[in-house]
Amino acid sequence: MSDTVIRVENLAKKYVLGHQEEGSSYKTFRGAMTNAAKSLGNALNPRAKKEAKGSKGEFWALKDVSFEIKQGERVGFLGRNGAGKSTLLKVLSRITEPTSGSIRIKGRVASLLEVGTGFHPELTGRENIFLNGAILGMSREEIKSKFDEIVDFAEVEKFLDTPVKRYSSGMYVRLAFAVAAHLEPEILIVDEVLAVGDAQFQKKCLGKMQEVSKDQGRTVLFVSHNMDAIQRLCSQCVMLERGRVTAQGDTHSIVMRYMSNNSTIQASPNEWIDVSQVNRRIVSREAHLVAVQYSSVNEAVAFQPYSNGALEFLLAIESDSVRAIGSIAVTIYDKFGTKLVNADSLSLGEIITLEKGKNIVKIRIKKLYLNSGIYIVGWWVSDPLIGTVFDFAESAFEIQVINLQAESLGIKPEADGFVICDVEFLRV
Repeated sequence: MSDTVIRVENLAKKYVLGHQEEGSSYKTFRGAMTNAAKSLGNALNPRAKKEAKGSKGEFWALKDVSFEIKQGERVGFLGRNGAGKSTLLKVLSRITEPTSGSIRIKGRVASLLEVGTGFHPELTGRENIFLNGAILGMSREEIKSKFDEIVDFAEVEKFLDTPVKRYSSGMYVRLAFAVAAHLEPEILIVDEVLAVGDAQFQKKCLGKMQEVSKDQGRTVLFVSHNMDAIQRLCSQCVMLERGRVTAQGDTHSIVMRYMSNNSTIQASPNEWIDVSQVNRRIVSREAHLVAVQYSSVNEAVAFQPYSNGALEFLLAIESDSVRAIGSIAVTIYDKFGTKLVNADSLSLGEIITLEKGKNIVKIRIKKLYLNSGIYIVGWWVSDPLIGTVFDFAESAFEIQVINLQAESLGIKPEADGFVICDVEFLRV
């Protein structure tokens, strides 16, 4: 149809993986020499060469992917880490060549797939704006006409003539998104890089993407693990599993299906939960969660969370050094992916310091304003001051909140108001 701007048919992307023996990572001179000798032996011995070739495996990041997107649609792509979302966007952005299949795109494409996409680190912010515009095929006069809007949106005027290699991650993303959104591409592709920005900036970006889609008729492709953002922005969603499209349709139904399939652990209260198998995004292992426990701190109800009662979380966090952490949070979502609770240490207005090794962090909610039902818990370990996310999980495990008459059990009601009353660190 004439209003179809992206048509993907039977798209596939294959990677060939080479399996090395343990200890052959080229970290020492002896290891390098050993592997060089093996390579020479393989070259002289056809049989050995054939065996070495057989040790390589194939990995299909995408397989038989087909869909259509019409002009002005805002389409979200959902899936677990490794489902193929980022690979798909790289193929659509012409960064990566597909192995097979066809892609037809009508219009100019701007992509923001990772921090600093399309930027030259040695150039200033001002120079990179003009560079990106030129890459998109815009004239110098066109870029000049949008220049002030870009700078105002990114809020980096003070650092405009500073090389971007000196920018923080947050500044990088602000400028990169401003350039991508304002230089008038017909198709805007945004990966979950916006998670680096603060909440205010994310809200600003969502508003801009809605504006360019609704008012200007441009198409937006958006990948995020933030279900709130997906539901506010996108009218349609595509769900990927193991490189294949498993569902496509309206946002509400696809988000419900994704959330119902994505909670991997059934967790009991007052017991430590090993989170090694949780679907999560560990950006840096410098500080990451290894276990978690939740409890209503009420033995009379077997420590089960209940409406209007207290709820306590213990987070076991491994750190490879003494470091400051600006934000440690527990998040609670309903089955539709709507965030209902965000218990964040940042609300205390303090910088928290992790010791090297294992730290036990206690976050306590004084009064849980949730009705009875099943809820999904995630977490967030980050330092917003420097724009670094260490560990993030949106859908880690389920909890059941029950409804009971606290007075009948002799439970003293907590003070009104949703408050984190304390964040404690207990050394192990």
